[in-house]
Amino acid sequence: MSEGSPDKPRLFKNIWAREAGAHTVPRPTCHCVDPQYRYSKWSELQIHIEAQDTECSGWQRLNELIDEAARDGRAEFSPGPEMTPEQWAQITTLPASIARLKSVKHFVLYGSSLVRIPPEIGAMTSLENFSPYTSYRLHWFPYEIRRCKSLKQSTISTRALYGNYKYRPPFPRLPQVHAAYLPQRCSVCDASLVNVTPKQVWISLRVGTDVIPLLVHACSDGCVADLPETPEGYVQYPHTGGLDLVQPETEW
Repeated sequence: MSEGSPDKPRLFKNIWAREAGAHTVPRPTCHCVDPQYRYSKWSELQIHIEAQDTECSGWQRLNELIDEAARDGRAEFSPGPEMTPEQWAQITTLPASIARLKSVKHFVLYGSSLVRIPPEIGAMTSLENFSPYTSYRLHWFPYEIRRCKSLKQSTISTRALYGNYKYRPPFPRLPQVHAAYLPQRCSVCDASLVNVTPKQVWISLRVGTDVIPLLVHACSDGCVADLPETPEGYVQYPHTGGLDLVQPETEW
């Protein structure tokens, strides 16, 4: 009897069953940019600084998966379905070792509890498609993602982003320098930031198919001046956020 015959149906691994199971596990939430507040007066926002528990099983499992992906040179990396829902909910950031994923073309972070992406994502030089969809605590991205020159496609929950065009939530006021997201090198020229107080600015730029808020850590005013032009419909210059920042009108 051959595999896949009517008498012996072929079986496939159902990774989506585990993904669906994630909805039964409480995930960390926030209300930073909730749509229900779009007609209310906004408050000053703070960048999430939640520390990653590096002793939890989720962190250990994620590092194992990154090691496997780096060894086998796979083109798609989607760690969530390879972790239990409980483990996936424990992840607030990604290890710097994602820089080793040189062959990954599609990076899937569907339904994560991430609050930030490390600047090492810029070393994923083959990345073409970035999908952190329904990662609702992910409100911004590191400017270093623009080093992924092949990145042309993205699937991002843009309504969870600072300054999104639907209801223009405010950008957190800078500077907010914190070790949780402070890179070791300039976002623009890659110079060392050791013993340097970085100049922090927000800028909205197209990455893949979405315009997203990027946090820049620059070593000098010159690097800030070298930032590219912002697409129409967004704040047209690098800025430091805050409630007094004038943004374009919402589209709602």
